[in-house]
Amino acid sequence: MNRWRQSVGEIQARQRQVTECERAQVALSKVTACFQQMASSLGSDSDGSSLREELAETRALAHKICTGLHRRLLALLAEGEQGQEREHVERMWVFLLTGLETFQKDLKKVGSLQEFFPLTQRKDRDTLVKTGTSGGALEIAARVATIQTPWLAVEDDQIPDMKTQISKMDSLMQEMLQRVNVPLWSVEAKQEAWVEDIKDEPDQDETLEEMMQVELVSQEGTTSNCCHHPRCKLGCILCLLN
Repeated sequence: MNRWRQSVGEIQARQRQVTECERAQVALSKVTACFQQMASSLGSDSDGSSLREELAETRALAHKICTGLHRRLLALLAEGEQGQEREHVERMWVFLLTGLETFQKDLKKVGSLQEFFPLTQRKDRDTLVKTGTSGGALEIAARVATIQTPWLAVEDDQIPDMKTQISKMDSLMQEMLQRVNVPLWSVEAKQEAWVEDIKDEPDQDETLEEMMQVELVSQEGTTSNCCHHPRCKLGCILCLLN
């Protein structure tokens, strides 16, 4: 009985860890998306010290989520469990790897723009590009503040500077590719793409003439169908031109 209770407890603990990783995966996607959106304002006339501070805080938040998620996914994969749960963890591992690649590109972009458009002196404001854009950073920062992850309270890693973080991400991604044998092409997405855009397709037997049938309003105010003039190749083009 004690062994049975122990096995049930281990299964429940593992399920909680997987759920936490799922929540962190969603949070990381939102944080990096906000970081990318704020980075698009660098160098414009909406740039400023507040935007730079929000970028630094968002970068620090993404760093904590990445490191925590990496450690927990690695621990789950090291247990060697098989089945659908293993496939799900491997899928999150690949999502993390691809997310790190995108985030690293955004970090390099931000680093280059901050060097090209420094704000150390008042005259540096004159070099910003007059794009006509304004605002946006505060709304995005407020959105970042609402994102919660399950373990940020216990993550106390020191946040490196941007150049160090970029180089560490290179090492981290190489380690992820070498330490866990999960080929990227072996992971399949389970969520159907563009679900919101899927609509019922029209009847394949419907002819072009039937699709172009319209009701025309005559001068007397009554409605009538297409006249089907013999010279009208598409059934109702002449009616539309009259």
